[in-house]
Amino acid sequence: MPIYTYRCENCGIQFERHQSFTDSPLKTCPECRKKALKKVITPTKIIFKGSGFYATDHKSPSGESPKVKKSSPKEKENTPTESKPSSGE
Repeated sequence: MPIYTYRCENCGIQFERHQSFTDSPLKTCPECRKKALKKVITPTKIIFKGSGFYATDHKSPSGESPKVKKSSPKEKENTPTESKPSSGE
């Protein structure tokens, strides 16, 4: 069950309440009894524990770095070279 934080715009009190997803949001302040409650949006905490979580648990071929292809000496012999025109012509 999630915990929601509410703040009263009238008296300024802030409190937390366990509510189901299907429960309607609270509107009446328990302190001043005015209908001035608003939900406070807070960032969610995510904690990754352990070393190598990403590298070992969800390793896939798409996450690997690209491999550099080394040319063999035989391939170098077959590659055309630029010929420079001689200056005497």
